Amino acid sequence: MKLPRIAIDAMGGDEGVRTMVEGAAVARREHPEFEFLLVGDRQRIERALENHPGMAGASEILHCDDVISGDEQPSKAIRRAKTTSMGLAVNAVKEGQAGAAVSAGNTGALMAMSKLALRTMPGIDRPALAAMMPTLEPHDVVMLDLGANTEADARNLVQFAVMGAAYSRIVNGFEKPTVRLLNIGTEEIKGTEALRDAAAQLTAATGDGEKGLALSFDGFVESDKINRGETHVVVTDGFSGNIALKAIEGSARFVTDLLRQAFTSSLRSKFGFLVSRPATELLKHHLDPNNHNGAVFLGLNGVVVKSHGSANAKGVANAVAVAARLLEDKLTQRIAQDLSRLGEETLRNNGKSTGDSKPPESGAAA
Repeated sequence: MKLPRIAIDAMGGDEGVRTMVEGAAVARREHPEFEFLLVGDRQRIERALENHPGMAGASEILHCDDVISGDEQPSKAIRRAKTTSMGLAVNAVKEGQAGAAVSAGNTGALMAMSKLALRTMPGIDRPALAAMMPTLEPHDVVMLDLGANTEADARNLVQFAVMGAAYSRIVNGFEKPTVRLLNIGTEEIKGTEALRDAAAQLTAATGDGEKGLALSFDGFVESDKINRGETHVVVTDGFSGNIALKAIEGSARFVTDLLRQAFTSSLRSKFGFLVSRPATELLKHHLDPNNHNGAVFLGLNGVVVKSHGSANAKGVANAVAVAARLLEDKLTQRIAQDLSRLGEETLRNNGKSTGDSKPPESGAAA
């Protein structure tokens, strides 16, 4: 089966066209079947393609010189969805011109445009931003939501769990991923009412043998255990998830900077660095965000992948590979199948659990 081509927002990200095109080229060298729709300024894209002759026959350019800035409010950016490189890349998925879209641009704007163009899947109230994070185990952990929704009720958290488990089954190959809810403690009495209600619903939904969900719910997890590898999926609201993500990324940078200072503080330290270099290089590789790049908007009628704005070509290539794999393994169909197992009655009960009929506020992190 021929893989649908991938639309690339060539104008997004800190480095723009050069890095986005180079990243696509790196991905294609590893996966020669990849084809692309490059959306952005034609002249700049053509100049970038000159450095990658193998991309010419696999790429089509959709000209657009209007760009969403990194600090633009989603409410304003969405008005230019039909004239910007980001909006046109997402629209290509809607129109069937591409199977997936990849952008390194403004996260909030990308979420708003994607939701408007692709709409949420039946049974999903709000899309969630999911990403892979490194652990001490051979597998990464899927974490969501990382900023698409500042609030989430029990119904949303259950839906996030279903989507995160489907994603984990694809990227990690687990038949029944272990799912935990992020909380301030592991005891059943800890946390908000929404967390406790979601836990009760997930316990009930996963305890019905073959008719249950294709996940194993294992209660709560605290933030200091996210990277231990003890669970496969961590579920939370976008506010807490975004804070946890940035705290983990900041801690990783702190450790690497601290090691750099320590190893350059004296001649003896420099000698020690040479001796321990294989171990430090392994640590650097494990903590490099480019090796885990590619967050996914789960719950949409289409595949949209968010690359980190500061990603290099290797990071962009990883984001492209994520998009391709989700297309190949039919992520949206898997989520739909799991939602059908969940059942309308469970969803209705989750919706009533918080006693608040007002939908959660959407506030995608930029």
